[in-house]
Amino acid sequence: MIVRQFINWIRTAPAGERAEATRALARAWLISDLSTDDRIAAEGALLMLLDDPSPLVRQAMAEAFARSAEAPASIVRALSADQPTVALPVLEHSPLLIDADLVDIVATGNDDVQCAVARRIALPVSVCAAIAEVGCAAAALELIENPYAELAPFSWNRIVERHGHLAAIREAMLVLDDLPSATRAALVAKLSETLAQFVVARNWLSADRADRITIEARDRSTINIAARSRGEDMQGLVHHLRVTGQLTAGLILRALLSSNLDLFDAALAELADLPLARVTALLHDRGGNSLHALLRRAGLPEATFAAFQVALDACHEQGFVGSDDGAARLRRRMVERVLTHCETDRGATEPLMVLLRRFATESAREEARMFCDEIAADEAIDPLYDDLIAA
Repeated sequence: MIVRQFINWIRTAPAGERAEATRALARAWLISDLSTDDRIAAEGALLMLLDDPSPLVRQAMAEAFARSAEAPASIVRALSADQPTVALPVLEHSPLLIDADLVDIVATGNDDVQCAVARRIALPVSVCAAIAEVGCAAAALELIENPYAELAPFSWNRIVERHGHLAAIREAMLVLDDLPSATRAALVAKLSETLAQFVVARNWLSADRADRITIEARDRSTINIAARSRGEDMQGLVHHLRVTGQLTAGLILRALLSSNLDLFDAALAELADLPLARVTALLHDRGGNSLHALLRRAGLPEATFAAFQVALDACHEQGFVGSDDGAARLRRRMVERVLTHCETDRGATEPLMVLLRRFATESAREEARMFCDEIAADEAIDPLYDDLIAA
C-alpha cells in the first residue's frame, strides 16, 4: 500500500524530493523487512524510476545500491550504463558487475568511466588488460596506483607502449618495488627517447650525438636494473632486451666489467638458446675454449672474444661483488686491464677500442666521485666527534 502511494505521489513531485524519496525507497528495499508483495512493488517502482528525466533521481538510486551485493541486479546493470554522473558509483564499487560487463564498459566508456573501473577493489587480470589496451592515460594511472589491481606482465608493457612518454605514468610506475625489471627497462628506454627528441628539437645536440648519449645512459640504467633482478625477473629482462635489440655485445661486456655475472650468464643463455645452468657451468671452465664456443654460438663478434676472456678472468680473480650497487658500476681495474690487453691485440677493432676507452673514462669518473663522497662524509663526522669530546 505504501509503495502504491509512493508511485502516485512521485509522478508530480519536484526532482529534488523525488531523489530523496527514491533514496529512501532503495534503502528500504535493502534493509527493511518488506512483505513479498511490497518488495515486488518496490522493485517495480525502482525500475520505473530508471526512466526518470532527472539524473538526480537515478544518481540517488545508484548511490544507495552501489556497494550492495543484495541490490537488484537488473537495476544495477541499467545504472552502470547510464550517464557518467549516475554510473560512476556503481562502476567503482558494485560487486554485481561481472568481468565481462566491466571489459565491455571499458571498451565503450569515456575517460571518467574507465577511471572509475580502474579504481575498483580486486580488479581481475582481464579487466586490467582491457584498461591497459584501450584505456586513456588517466585510467592507466588509476590502474597503476590501485594496489588491488592484478596486472599481468603484458599489461604493464602495454601501458608503457601507449603511455610511457608521459612523466606522470613513468613516475607512478618507477616507484613500485614489484615492477617487473623488463617493464622498468622499457620505461627507461621511453624516457631516454623522449629526452633525446627534446634536445635534438632544441638544437642542443646533433641527432647522432644524442643517440650515442641516449644508448650509453640506457645501458647504464639497464645494468642498474639488472643488479636488482633475480630468477625469472632476470630472464624476463634479458628476453625483453633481446626482443628490443638492446642485448648487444657492448651491453654484455659492460655487465661483465661490472662483475654482474648473473646478467652475463643470462644474456649468453638467451642468445645461445641454452639452459642457464649449462651456460654457468661452461663459464666456470677457465680454459677459454668453452667461453669462445659459447660467444660464437651467441652470435657475438669474434673481435670481442679476447676482451670477454680477459674480463671474465679478472672477474673470477676478484670474485662476486658484495652489493647490488657494486654490480651496477664498472670496475675500474677490470676495465683498465681489458683495455691494456686490447691495445696490444691486433685483432681488436677500432669500435671496441672506442667503447673500452669510454668505459675507462666512465669508471675513473665514478671512482673519483665515490672518493669525494667518502671524504665529504668523513668531514661531516669529524665535527660530531669534536663536539662529543668537548662535551
